[in-house]
Amino acid sequence: MKTLSVAISDVEYTKFSITNNVLSFSDFVDMVSKEMIRENMKAAIAQSDICGISSMSTEDITSEVQAVRRNAKNNN
Repeated sequence: MKTLSVAISDVEYTKFSITNNVLSFSDFVDMVSKEMIRENMKAAIAQSDICGISSMSTEDITSEVQAVRRNAKNNN
């Protein structure tokens, strides 16, 4: 087995709630993946606010998706 050393700031250490100085690679990847998902979700929410779709109901979204699918079938 190989060992990899990664330096992170105190802020990141706290942000990821790391409680142990030794992590398995899969635990590290899991932590980073979860944080990336959180950041991407925040970006998606911000973008939906900018585009004006954040106030759409589930029914509105379903109607939009169905309309796009109908148009795609009609254009093929």
